[in-house]
Amino acid sequence: MAEEKKAAINFTVVPDETSEIQRIYSNFCAIQNSPLDFTLTFCEMLPPSEKQLRDAQSSHVVKAPVRARLVVPVQMIPGLIAALQDNFRGYQESFGQQPKGPLN
Repeated sequence: MAEEKKAAINFTVVPDETSEIQRIYSNFCAIQNSPLDFTLTFCEMLPPSEKQLRDAQSSHVVKAPVRARLVVPVQMIPGLIAALQDNFRGYQESFGQQPKGPLN
């Protein structure tokens, strides 16, 4: 019996917008990596309270609540970087240069 050749199928993956995933705001991202993947931890950094400022004077740390943590395989990183650069280039063409100043 001859081996059947499977035809290559070209397709595009698109987000399923019917799922009910909520949007999450983040204005801080910490990035870590292992040999296999990158972990992107997204936080919402609000202006620090007076207590947080006092504590930070001695500890030099202000904690920000984690809103999402994504683990991305290393193989996706070059495409992710390229997509971010392309989208940011389009943003700059539409809205001007990068915003100035701190987020908070």
